[in-house]
Amino acid sequence: MPRILLLFAHPALERSRVHRKLIERIPRRDGITFQDLYERYPDFNVNVRKEQELLLLSDLVLLQHPFYWYSTPALLKQWQDLVLEHGWAYGTAGTALRGKRMANVLSTGGGAEAYRRDGFNRHTIREFLAPIEQTASLCGMEFLPPYLIQGTHRMTEADIEEAARAYSKMLEALLDDRVDLQAWRSAPSLDAIRPKTEPAGARS
Repeated sequence: MPRILLLFAHPALERSRVHRKLIERIPRRDGITFQDLYERYPDFNVNVRKEQELLLLSDLVLLQHPFYWYSTPALLKQWQDLVLEHGWAYGTAGTALRGKRMANVLSTGGGAEAYRRDGFNRHTIREFLAPIEQTASLCGMEFLPPYLIQGTHRMTEADIEEAARAYSKMLEALLDDRVDLQAWRSAPSLDAIRPKTEPAGARS
């Protein structure tokens, strides 16, 4: 069973319709560690050693956040700047994260059609994520296609509930190792693939 570290960053969670529902549906199971960065570090004083310990205990790091100005909220960038130290995460002796995997879980107000080269934002989501992809590569991590919740400005409460259920099911599939890694690598996004059917006799 892969060990998942879910790093969540939202500076205005009390005003969020979507992410509040998503985090309510995160499975309460062994194998997944949920870290709300804005709750833990409201002063931006990140505990580097603690965060590095959590990374060492993980196989898959998920960065969950709204897509702010085509990037991450500020505290998630602060986390990267401080935690991913030279000589630990990268550099000649920086091999602590080698072989681990990373992906984003992100929401966009605009729909999928806005994130195309011929769309309103003129670039794809994957192109906007290039700095994070290169960060992962520098640390020896495999960067995988993101899990996307798009068009949130137009979502009804029923739409949000369905998105939260789908996200919970995908996290369960990741925990149960029912996501085909090769399919994930080649898909445009994690939400675009279907997990393997749960085997007979699996956890009820």
